[in-house]
Amino acid sequence: MTPARIVTALVVFFLALIVLSNTLYVVDMTEQIVVTQFGRPIGDPVTDPGLKVRVPFIQRVNIFEKRVMEWDGNPSQIPTKDKKYIWVDTFARWRITDPLKFMQSVSNEMGAHARLDDVIDAATRDLITSYDLIEVVRNTNRDMVGADDEEAVPTTEPIEVGRELLTSEIFDRAADQLPRYGIELIDVRIKRINYVEEVRRKVYERMISERQRIAEKLRSEGKGESAQVRGEKEKELQRITSEAYRVAEEIRGNADAEATAIYAAAFGRDPEFYSFLQTLESYSTTLDEESALILTTDSDYFKYLKSMSGR
Repeated sequence: MTPARIVTALVVFFLALIVLSNTLYVVDMTEQIVVTQFGRPIGDPVTDPGLKVRVPFIQRVNIFEKRVMEWDGNPSQIPTKDKKYIWVDTFARWRITDPLKFMQSVSNEMGAHARLDDVIDAATRDLITSYDLIEVVRNTNRDMVGADDEEAVPTTEPIEVGRELLTSEIFDRAADQLPRYGIELIDVRIKRINYVEEVRRKVYERMISERQRIAEKLRSEGKGESAQVRGEKEKELQRITSEAYRVAEEIRGNADAEATAIYAAAFGRDPEFYSFLQTLESYSTTLDEESALILTTDSDYFKYLKSMSGR
């Protein structure tokens, strides 16, 4: 084979390879394809994975994602119905359900994000401005629990809708507008709510006031319980003291009666000896080194001092 024929064969081979590469294309399982010819869609969108054929150099393959994609909106400042400004940050999940309509309406994912910005942000703003701040912040009317985790304190501002139902309304309103763009909205959530400085200060003040109210209620209950315990303690102390005094008086009375009986028995057995003992006891209690007594010689108190016999 001559060199000229070799060159010609190589050129034909490369041309055939280029034509073949522009004729065949592969559809991945995560992709969906819209084939266009001179900018106009040709046939139905290709959603089945596999090897596909197109007219080379004339038809173009437009690839779109089949999987679920995310949308993360920019935080926006929104006033509530009660004229309190808050920063609201939302996010969503979406997917392309009609690639042909998607391509004709928003062209690509960047255009889809711009459309989602308009639709979801508008729905969020419309609904949040229709409700008070408490409806956006709280989700249920669950009572606040006190420090003892037993007694619940009712909320001062009960809600009628709540954050969960409000988010659901945002989703419903946005989801109704997106099918015309070939988009299915899967979910919308409020990622974060933050107060502007003025509202944050007022919220903190209200939180402090509410906590002080709860603390005061608990302190009042504690003082009542303390007073009741102290009253019971004083009552029990008085009962114990009274009972102890009664028992002591009974013991003292019994002892005095027994002593009197012993004294009476001793006196009845030998009155003279009993008188002698009583006199000796009186000596020990009345006489000491510094005492002086002036007695007559016939005094009964002196008679045991006159003689050792006591007579």
